[in-house]
Amino acid sequence: GGDTLKKCYQCATCSVVCPLSSDGNPFPRREMIFAQWGLKEKLVGDPNVMLCHQCGDCTVYCPRGAKPGDVLGAIRAYAYKYFGWPSGLAKLASSGKNLPLLVGIPMVIIFVMWLISGGMKFLSPDDFAQYGYGHFFGHWDFRLLTKNVFFIDLIMLPTAALAIYASYRGVSAMWKLMAENSGVGEALYRPSALQFIKEFLWPSIVEIVQHNRFRKCVANADRVRGHLPLLLAFIGLFIMTSYSFFTQDVLGIFWPELHGPISMWNPFKILANVSAIAMIVGIGILWGNRAAMEAEGQTTGTFYDWFLIWMIMGVGVTGIAAELFRLINVSSVGYIIYYLHLVSVMMLFLYMPYTKFAHLVYRTFAMAFERYRDSAYVKNPLNEE
Repeated sequence: GGDTLKKCYQCATCSVVCPLSSDGNPFPRREMIFAQWGLKEKLVGDPNVMLCHQCGDCTVYCPRGAKPGDVLGAIRAYAYKYFGWPSGLAKLASSGKNLPLLVGIPMVIIFVMWLISGGMKFLSPDDFAQYGYGHFFGHWDFRLLTKNVFFIDLIMLPTAALAIYASYRGVSAMWKLMAENSGVGEALYRPSALQFIKEFLWPSIVEIVQHNRFRKCVANADRVRGHLPLLLAFIGLFIMTSYSFFTQDVLGIFWPELHGPISMWNPFKILANVSAIAMIVGIGILWGNRAAMEAEGQTTGTFYDWFLIWMIMGVGVTGIAAELFRLINVSSVGYIIYYLHLVSVMMLFLYMPYTKFAHLVYRTFAMAFERYRDSAYVKNPLNEE
């Protein structure tokens, strides 16, 4: 992506139509110049690159067909690989030719765990109705931790830890470059962790949830219809996962009957099902929107854009399908779909820091930096004219 860059002749139409641009911040014209000049460290350390949400206004109005939105998307894809740790995994996730390996790694890991757990057998209808997928990895009588939870934790916790640490490494490197490129230098005084969260990080998260900047898009205003339910779906599913962990892995120690399927009428279960449907609807809208834009020549299809769409759709569809087969009590098909669900969830975690999903993290901290660089921690208000 981004090969249309050479068509740009610096007319500044993109900066005129972009709602993020201002007199002192000619975005994305300045970034197009940086890209033409090959100033990669200027680009990967430019918060504007992450603040862009690729609404498409600049691409629609560009008289030369330079597609600035695609160029910025390509720069972000490069930045995730540039900041990625470990670098081998970041490079692996950056190319479509590696798709069989990207899918195969979690498939093999979970299959081997399923094999050695001794749980690779389909339950009788009565047992499946009682335990659902709670015996997917088998069962033991150790009341402090079920065998199923033990194996899922063994798979998912290290995967999530890797994603969190890799994101921390990447964001730290990006923040350092942003500070250098913006001339922030040494802060007048450093905010505490609590002050940073309260004054910079939390307001950025609130703005992202409210989708204030997305609503300024003109050419691609429909994106908010897909993006907002998708974001809310992830929040709802996170709440459900936390609830399930607390009830089954903590309270379940004292009340073993809490292990097993959660009632369909439980408010948290209802939230989970609504969130799963919202996830499928949201990603479906984005899928259709991107396909239409590509068909009209407004954007170029890339593996970087489609890989995340495929993964999220995989999580949503396999999750709903696994539940449906549990409700109709067909363990043979249900177990296979649940296996694919675990694979898709692991993929989402494992590749988060290196795919378009990383935008959630990098964009949040770029927005926090935007507030930080103009704050009294950096600028002495007495010196302002």
